[in-house]
Amino acid sequence: MAPSAGQTAPQTESASGTLPPVLVSPPPKKKLSRDDQNATQGGNARRRTAIVHTPRPDHSYEPKASDGSSPTPLNSNAVASSASRLGLAVRDTPATVEVVGDRTIQERGYRTVSDVAQGAVGVTSGDNPAEPSAFSMRGYTNSQINILYNGIKIGPQNMTSRVMDTANLGAVEFLKGPASLMSGEGASGGAINFVTKQPHTGAIRNEADFSYDSLNSFRSHYGSGGSTNVDGLDYRFDISRSSLNGFADDTTTKTLDGSGQLNYRVSDNLKLWGAIEYREDRSKAYWGAPLVPVAYSGSHATTDIASGSYVSNYNGTNLGPVTIDNRTFDTNYNVLDNRNLAQEVWLRGGFELKLAPGLTLKSQAYAYGAERSWFNNEVEAFNASSNLVDRERFYVAHSQRLAGNITDLTWDANIAGFDNRLVMTLAASDLNFVRPGAGNFPHDLVSLVDPVRGYYGLLTTQQQTARIDNEALSFEDRLKLTDSFALVGGLRVEHIGLDRNSTDVNGQEKANFPFSKSWSPVTGRIGYTWEAVPGLTFFSQYATGADVSANNIFLLAPTQPLDLTTSRTYETGVKHLFWDGKAEWSFSAYDILRKNVYAAGGGMQLNIAGRQESKGVELAAAIRPIEALRLWANIAYVDARYADYNFAGGSFSGNMPPNVPRIVANAGASYRFFTPWPVELGIIGRHVGDRYNTDANTVTLNAYTVADVYAFVDIPKTVFNAVDQTRLSFRVRNIADKRYAIWGDPFYPDQVLLGAPRTYEVSTAFKW
Repeated sequence: MAPSAGQTAPQTESASGTLPPVLVSPPPKKKLSRDDQNATQGGNARRRTAIVHTPRPDHSYEPKASDGSSPTPLNSNAVASSASRLGLAVRDTPATVEVVGDRTIQERGYRTVSDVAQGAVGVTSGDNPAEPSAFSMRGYTNSQINILYNGIKIGPQNMTSRVMDTANLGAVEFLKGPASLMSGEGASGGAINFVTKQPHTGAIRNEADFSYDSLNSFRSHYGSGGSTNVDGLDYRFDISRSSLNGFADDTTTKTLDGSGQLNYRVSDNLKLWGAIEYREDRSKAYWGAPLVPVAYSGSHATTDIASGSYVSNYNGTNLGPVTIDNRTFDTNYNVLDNRNLAQEVWLRGGFELKLAPGLTLKSQAYAYGAERSWFNNEVEAFNASSNLVDRERFYVAHSQRLAGNITDLTWDANIAGFDNRLVMTLAASDLNFVRPGAGNFPHDLVSLVDPVRGYYGLLTTQQQTARIDNEALSFEDRLKLTDSFALVGGLRVEHIGLDRNSTDVNGQEKANFPFSKSWSPVTGRIGYTWEAVPGLTFFSQYATGADVSANNIFLLAPTQPLDLTTSRTYETGVKHLFWDGKAEWSFSAYDILRKNVYAAGGGMQLNIAGRQESKGVELAAAIRPIEALRLWANIAYVDARYADYNFAGGSFSGNMPPNVPRIVANAGASYRFFTPWPVELGIIGRHVGDRYNTDANTVTLNAYTVADVYAFVDIPKTVFNAVDQTRLSFRVRNIADKRYAIWGDPFYPDQVLLGAPRTYEVSTAFKW
């Protein structure tokens, strides 16, 4: 929603803390039509109504777009720094980009980044404890999607991602399709960028919010930002704490996040900035429910969660037709002394210097450190011979250090009468990874119902190490051939060096270790945008990507092929803002091809899967027909399949990758009653189609539909004079109490992760 009258939203800044981007084209000299004016004013167009009412209070400090306007219905005037370094708004970028701002995050009740992904167009997510915040997008999953933190990639997503609370985030950006131009190797399916809240210039604003739910979970957050008494010095500080209890027995995730940034405008030409962040998460993990023979479950068999026939990957017994036994809905098969922990520290700093008119130099240096560990029983495999559940322990830890620099030189010029912006970027990083892991894997058998959970047992360790150095030079350019037509393209030349070693439990180097390998991928993008009429923009692009075996660096042996995996996409679409800026829709169609694909083979093994093809369409729309009513919806269809996926004894060619639904749809509506204490009621629905849990496509995770409802009341300042805005909210998640499978780990195909049942939540938010 747009800020209320009289409130000043902060200027948008890039993830690196840079100044607002300079527009390439000058303001139009012609008189703007009513449509043009309202497209520029965005959501504020709806203020011009004859109805007298209490305006919507601004319950976030979400920045305005680069042109100073308020967010449009689909937020297409936001600038996504992960999609382009040219400072382009989403609607001027020749790609499908979605920006979910903190106002949307708050109002839709997104508690974690996985929740945010669930509401995005065509994105699914499952908080698999082996790889928290795992995502699926455009037919690709896990390390095929780059995860960025303020525009920086820290390593393979399926190794480094963690559960993350949204309280300290200003936005989450989704860039669809191969995105190596921006984020380097990887990103065949796209990239997701988490952007922390940024300082703003102006009066200091404070916020605090608290929530509690029926699982005894709580969240708390305090944030503050604005200008200090030192001229030119602005700050932002946030601290949040949460304890999210799971529906399964003895499961919880506790997070702590503290972040801060200072921006110092030395002069009109020079800005300095620095940022620090500490994140921590600790959890007692749930690893899913085992697939069980229908014949064994009998009357306890369910029909709408998982189906198919299955031969256990772990113990080789034939389970026949399988189901999820309803007696295991809340069962935790993990050992009693399980633990999962991560501690992360970020240090970032840089400057922005205007060297001359139209010439700007920006640079940031960063350092990142992380300690992670998993200590669990991870396998839960029903054994048809004994009618018991096989369990197997696993331990692994990470000690990671990353340091790097990103420097941009931006040149705005007029070439032969055409406005042009060129950005040249030099990036370098050095990553060191130490991975002690289990050298033995304790095993036992427990009953399906009321298992004796026991303890981990004897642990011996072995160790693997890796060092990855990365240097990249990239160019990105936008040439405006007319006021409405622009060419946008870029090229990235990259060097990636890998050094690996592995030792056994006795500290002796394993066969074929140590070894080294290097790659030099060249990737890029070329496309156009054409604003055929004001507000209606067509776009197309061709983009390429590349990723290396380092994406699964701890799963590949040095004797396996270590060639580049390459990808390319063709995409075309349209973005349309109309009806005085009160309605917006977008459409895209794409074709992605990825070659030399590695796929999970179960039991922590990888197979060479040949090619993966993905074709699909995405449609999103949002409308604000009147001040009180908001409607939004999106739907995505994808046909993703393997090709040339042959192996001894069979073929998976033509099969779908795991965790990829053909159809994903979201919709929501809200209505606001402008009473002395304004009240808003809303509903959000989500449908996810059938998916498979392995490349074999023998077990289906059945389609599901869930809905959340919410209500909130804005309490006038006259009630609490100490604060400017107070909001009390009530939310019911999964109101129909639907039981469903949310995710399947292809490395552990004998079990699936279940979604949460119905929960109730109450929350309060204060602004002053």
